[in-house]
Amino acid sequence: MSMRMTGMFSGMDTESIIQELVSAKRTKVDTQKKAQTKLEWKQDAWKDLNTKLKNLQSKYIANMRFSDAYSKKTTKVSNSSAVSVITGEGAVNGVQTLEVSRLAKTAYLTGGKIQSSKEVTALTTLGDLDATLGDDFSGTITVGAGDKQKTLNIDKNTSISTVLNTMKEAGLNASYDAGQKRFFVSAKTSGEDGNFSITSGDASGQKALKMLGISYDASAESTGKSDDEAVAHYTKGQDAEIYLNGAKFTDSTNVFEINGLTFTALSATAPGETVTVTTEQDTDGIYDMVKNFLKEYNSVINEMDKLYNADSAKGYEPLTDDEKESLSDSEVEKYEKKIKDALLRRDDNLSTVNSALQQIMSGGVEVGGKTMYLSDFGIDTLGYFTAAENEKHAYHIDGDSDDASTAGNADKLKTMISNDPDTVISFFTSLSQKLYGKMTDLSKSVDGYRTFGNFYDDKKMKSDYDDYTSKIKELEKKLQDYEDKWYSKFSKMETALAKMQSNSSAVTGLLGGS
Repeated sequence: MSMRMTGMFSGMDTESIIQELVSAKRTKVDTQKKAQTKLEWKQDAWKDLNTKLKNLQSKYIANMRFSDAYSKKTTKVSNSSAVSVITGEGAVNGVQTLEVSRLAKTAYLTGGKIQSSKEVTALTTLGDLDATLGDDFSGTITVGAGDKQKTLNIDKNTSISTVLNTMKEAGLNASYDAGQKRFFVSAKTSGEDGNFSITSGDASGQKALKMLGISYDASAESTGKSDDEAVAHYTKGQDAEIYLNGAKFTDSTNVFEINGLTFTALSATAPGETVTVTTEQDTDGIYDMVKNFLKEYNSVINEMDKLYNADSAKGYEPLTDDEKESLSDSEVEKYEKKIKDALLRRDDNLSTVNSALQQIMSGGVEVGGKTMYLSDFGIDTLGYFTAAENEKHAYHIDGDSDDASTAGNADKLKTMISNDPDTVISFFTSLSQKLYGKMTDLSKSVDGYRTFGNFYDDKKMKSDYDDYTSKIKELEKKLQDYEDKWYSKFSKMETALAKMQSNSSAVTGLLGGS
């Protein structure tokens, strides 16, 4: 950068003169920056629309291509307090009968209260509970759970904590409540296979079990209530048992998976009571799937229409920082919105995608040798003069309670799903296959222009953006050089005038002195 001097000697406003001289070249820089900004905004607009198109394709259309997506069934039961049912893909339509004989139980031991007036913690030993135990006190306690069995050698120094650890090692849930002075022991799984035993084959071991409140008869379940706090209560594990269509089924849990249905027994049915289980086509499920697809499709197609038909923003260009200074933030926002709204106006890629989707949706699909249209299912666009602006290609379902325009019409779609589901499934499967294939083709990779999965020329836009960056850098260098050239010229002029003024002063001084 050249040394810059103001018009000190010439009296000229050199700064303004130079800025005026370089203004044309600065305009060229600003023009390129504005074009780059507009391209960046256009990229953002396409990215947003592209995301919505891809979501429509992957979330809805991709799934609806396959008939399995429509294999929606529902099951109703006559007594929901006795059993709940989840309908799987393999469920068969029909009416079945069910009885719940008994529910599954988990083996559980509630220990008797340890009889000691002292505080009893997990660190308390057998000797602490009975001071009469001598050094010769010894025996064993055996804990059996399933195929696991643990034997604990005991003496007067054996603690409650040690007994608990032996139970856990055998595969049981075990805890001790110091406040209640009781053991609580249970199997980790429900059913008969979860039954466990805590026994001893010797007198010392049996005495220890009584002292700890965990002596009980494992072969017999404790039933009823007892006022004796020292008595342990044992609940045997039990398998659940149901009868489906007269056939007996048992399981260690209350959950039965049978022929595509998952039954969860909740309570035993009364003697002689039969629960009716009805499996049928889920009309609402299929209807909602079609409705949700159309809702998403309408949202995308309406936006594309709005973008394509936007008002012209001719004459509007992005503002420079200097231009923004003279406007308020709201004025800048309003001005830029005008430009952004019109970025995809009459866009060729947008037109191609929009037209392709409309053509498939309005076209026919062959079902059983007959060409059918969306209108055959009570789905159609509104009249040209009825539809709102930029919503003329949106589809509405007759009888849709959420659609004020068609809510009063007969619900043809739901009726057809109920009466002829195969035709509905065949039609929407074929329609979705066409849409998916076309959208895949429109978003395929094009060398130098777009990457796979994009409906716009993302590569070309990026390349153009980079070209702007290079061009702006080049123009700014030229601008700087041009500006420096003029500053250099004016600086030389000021220097010459300074010398002339200095020489003139010297001559005047000599003449005055003579």
